[in-house]
Amino acid sequence: MVIHVLGAGVAGLTTAVRLAEEGRAVVVHEAATELGQRAASWLAGGMLAPYCEAATADPAIIEPGLRGIDFWADRVPVERRGTLVLAAPRDAADLRQFAARTEAHRLLDADGIAAFEPDLAGRFRQGLFFEDEAHLDPRQAMATLVRRIQDLGGTLLWGSQAEPAALSSETVVDCRGLKAHAPGLRGVRGEMVLVRSRDVSLARPVRLLHPRWPIYIVPREDGVFMIGATMIESERDGPITLRSAVELLTAAFALHPGFAEAEILETGAACRPAFSDNLPRVTQSGRHVCFTGLYRHGFLLAPELSGQAARAVLSLMEAA
Repeated sequence: MVIHVLGAGVAGLTTAVRLAEEGRAVVVHEAATELGQRAASWLAGGMLAPYCEAATADPAIIEPGLRGIDFWADRVPVERRGTLVLAAPRDAADLRQFAARTEAHRLLDADGIAAFEPDLAGRFRQGLFFEDEAHLDPRQAMATLVRRIQDLGGTLLWGSQAEPAALSSETVVDCRGLKAHAPGLRGVRGEMVLVRSRDVSLARPVRLLHPRWPIYIVPREDGVFMIGATMIESERDGPITLRSAVELLTAAFALHPGFAEAEILETGAACRPAFSDNLPRVTQSGRHVCFTGLYRHGFLLAPELSGQAARAVLSLMEAA
């Protein structure tokens, strides 16, 4: 019996790979004509940072997020280098508040910061280091999952506008983000910039706490950095705005002036699906399972929720 997975973002791909690893016949339907086209997952930072995210989210994401790091590490390259959180001296109160809202970190002084990130030596007096966090390259991870699904006999159909109603008698997992059939979804727009710098080197994601422009910078290969991300309550699609671009680049310059000479490689914006509590859900109606609502925690929580979706599908098939 074939299982139809709708959507080739991080939700759909993690669900499909779990089902394929269980020996099930999987067909992934993706409306875009190529991987990453119009997908919020393609523009993600790839931070696997459950402790940091819990500063503004439900602490219930921590344990699933930690398990998610292991899921990814078993399948794709993952950098387990932790996360560094910094604030300018004038924003020291923000750093203290962040520390109070989080756990599993240690306080660093200027020498400690320089030991982890030599290029930031002398620029910050205090920081927080979250040793158990990690990061990955989302685009590399998604491409790896596609190959994994295909190697296990699965099929990916690009440009397939499949709708659950047209597959009413089939087993379906709807992972189409905002287009999924799930009441209560809203869009949260995120914007990012990719740059290449030969003047700045970072080994791990750095979060800069700033009252106007809080950002994160995630290193990738060949001197590339992802700078993100705005959080705007809007379902408006389209390119990044001038204001957001200026704010992101200004904050990067505040982290290190070497970013002033960086090359801008790409800008992007996408709407992420979210429920009112900003936590994802797996629901079931008949032979159809819906998995959506990852908000800004796509790569962090997709492994846990895809496991729930896969178990729901397997239970359906056993009952058939």
